[in-house]
Amino acid sequence: MASIVRMGKEENRASIAEADRLSISTFVERVWSEDGLADRTLEAYRRDLEALAGWLGTHGRDLRTARREDISAYHGAQPVAVRSIARRQSAFRRYYAFLARSEPGFADPTLLIERPKLPRSLPKALAEREIEGLLGAPDTGTTLGLRDRAMLELMYASGLRVSELVELPLAALNPRQGVLRVTGKGGKDRLVPVGEEALARIGAYLADARPTLAKGRQPAALFLSQRGEGMTRQMFWTLVRRYALKVGINPKRISPHVLRHSFATHLLNHGADLRALQMLLGHSSLSTTQIYTLVAKEGLKRLHAQHHPRG
Repeated sequence: MASIVRMGKEENRASIAEADRLSISTFVERVWSEDGLADRTLEAYRRDLEALAGWLGTHGRDLRTARREDISAYHGAQPVAVRSIARRQSAFRRYYAFLARSEPGFADPTLLIERPKLPRSLPKALAEREIEGLLGAPDTGTTLGLRDRAMLELMYASGLRVSELVELPLAALNPRQGVLRVTGKGGKDRLVPVGEEALARIGAYLADARPTLAKGRQPAALFLSQRGEGMTRQMFWTLVRRYALKVGINPKRISPHVLRHSFATHLLNHGADLRALQMLLGHSSLSTTQIYTLVAKEGLKRLHAQHHPRG
């Protein structure tokens, strides 16, 4: 909880009214305790609300006295992408809903503000043959190659987020049952199957590579860097890019998250149930998972156009 108190730049906080600053802190603490949101989400809420409060202050208002016209004018005065506006609106709506619950009779200024229409972008996935090439790229005759092969196999086999992968503790793995206990967004745990190939690669890493990387210590992280510490997202992104270049995949087409998208898309292509996929991915809402059905449909369209005589 201490990280929440430190969130937000000091200069932004100094430029807003004390009442607004305290109100924002109370709101952030409330949604943290009620919903267990990730630190990054809470930081974004605080940053967006402090920016709004600072702008309102220059126009003679504060968060509690803001009107619908003020919120709309703020959006108009900040030329940013549609997705950024949508993110801000989400923070504002949640904050003012919190005030309305806390203060009977409070008029929520965001109720009649129209939501921006976001362009629907489909998740990008690699073809199965490209995944095979990528997984086979590390040199498993080396310590780091054993680690990298295990990480890539696990990422694709279980559809983990990159933050979940690099933050896995050694204790999260149950090799006998073939499952991982993964802590996802909002601190929510889920059990994820690993698969025989990924288990075998992790077993080889644990036997022949991790002890060397641990340098006689007992670090908690499952996957270790050359310094014997836990991996970071940036480290994993770098190795994914390196192996993509090695097998001829354009690095602009790949990122750690593309492996997660590929996991989901390939499962659907092979007949997976959407509800089961939702559980595996750790999505709180089925609507988030449904985007992958569109990816699968687009793939079928391309297949039909390529191979059907009248495509």
